[in-house]
Amino acid sequence: MYWNGKGPEFTEATIEKALARARELGIGRIVVASSRGETATKLAGCGLEVVCVTYQYGFTEPGKNMMPGEIRERLQNEGVKVLTTTHLMAGLNRALRFKFQGVFPSEIIAYTLRILGQGVKVCAEIAVMAADAGLTPPGEDVVAIAGSGRGADTAVVISPAHSQYFFDTKIREIICKPREF
Repeated sequence: MYWNGKGPEFTEATIEKALARARELGIGRIVVASSRGETATKLAGCGLEVVCVTYQYGFTEPGKNMMPGEIRERLQNEGVKVLTTTHLMAGLNRALRFKFQGVFPSEIIAYTLRILGQGVKVCAEIAVMAADAGLTPPGEDVVAIAGSGRGADTAVVISPAHSQYFFDTKIREIICKPREF
């Protein structure tokens, strides 16, 4: 399914398509990017295991996290696993780029994935981050949901590898994504 736009107005339809495909394939786990918890909240209680991946502390402001504590607590109380960690394709390579204005391997990988859209890049990133944190087994299909900013407009079926084996990650299906991005 290809959306004729991108952004939060596609969140409900993206979640609907993602859940339907997960159930069709017998996939029991959803990994979702959610900076403030809004998208993850829509998945709480869906009957599948939900892993929410958020921005790291300090992403927008030193020492601060974008997800309010009360939302994080509510999600966790509803059974959602919330992972806050450094983005797979950022970290030290981003520090080098900021300091020395170079282009480094993880940035090249990120821009290559963006050929299919920002959401596809984020889906790959969060699935691997969840595997690295032990929240989803490597090599097991999950449905990953992400967006091109706020909300969700992209969903994929993906089999993540641990980050040191990133190129063993398999994007098996693109369930939905923006056609224009």
